[in-house]
Amino acid sequence: MNNLKPLQQRINSFLTDYISQCEHSNLQQAMSYSLLAGGKRIRPVLVYLTGQMFNCPLTKLDSAAAAIEAIHTYSLIHDDLPAMDNDDLRRGKPTCHIQFGQAQAILAGDALQSLAFSLISECENINDQIKVNMIAELARASGLSGMCLGQSLDLQAEHQTISLEHLQQIHRFKTGALIKAAVRLGAFASGDIALPYYSMLDNYAQAIGLAFQIQDDILDVIGDQSIMGKPQGSDIALKKSTYPALVGLQTATNMTKALHTQAIDSLKKIPYNSQPLQDLADYIINRNS
Repeated sequence: MNNLKPLQQRINSFLTDYISQCEHSNLQQAMSYSLLAGGKRIRPVLVYLTGQMFNCPLTKLDSAAAAIEAIHTYSLIHDDLPAMDNDDLRRGKPTCHIQFGQAQAILAGDALQSLAFSLISECENINDQIKVNMIAELARASGLSGMCLGQSLDLQAEHQTISLEHLQQIHRFKTGALIKAAVRLGAFASGDIALPYYSMLDNYAQAIGLAFQIQDDILDVIGDQSIMGKPQGSDIALKKSTYPALVGLQTATNMTKALHTQAIDSLKKIPYNSQPLQDLADYIINRNS
């Protein structure tokens, strides 16, 4: 991930500047606490890398990258709540509701969701039709037909043994939809040059989105809590169906490798420099946190 550090630093700087200009309050502090707590920034990096492949200026990608990270952070805040996964640790720090109380954490998540759409609508470097496309894509990916649906299905599946197909469906919504949206946002910002390659980009995103979730499940079993920054074994404690539980660790690992191959094959059909996106796919299946 070393070659991605400049983009991680860029989005961190953008988010810091933006949130610091919001009206100071307990709510703003709770939002800032979670938004700036670190993390891999995979989703905003995907926005940047997709746009860069089509030579889109980074200034046209900043708002979309920040928007998708705001959505992701809101989802983490709410996932950690006692009514959901009931986690006390996130990115090596006390979770938002532990630090600020449940009410402020809920409001911080709500406000970050709204903030995401404000970020896109206020961007001066993108025309109105592209903004509409971006807002619609982000809304679909984060709501009833995307991330929220996936989380709902995941909660319903606790304390049950479900099929591999059902588990894949959950994760296509819960994790994959937002990763696909990140790639789509980068393509939208790039304009007409990216239009012929939407299907290839979607295939890439779907493959790495599922690979990302399988690797998360693997790390929940074998990961180091001090590296991951969150409790190990939380899925087991909630009796969730996971890929290692359903198919075994080795088969789960083999699945990530097959998805990696699928992702790379999709990128090779695009006649632009996709190496950075290929490198990100490599990172996803080899990461330890």
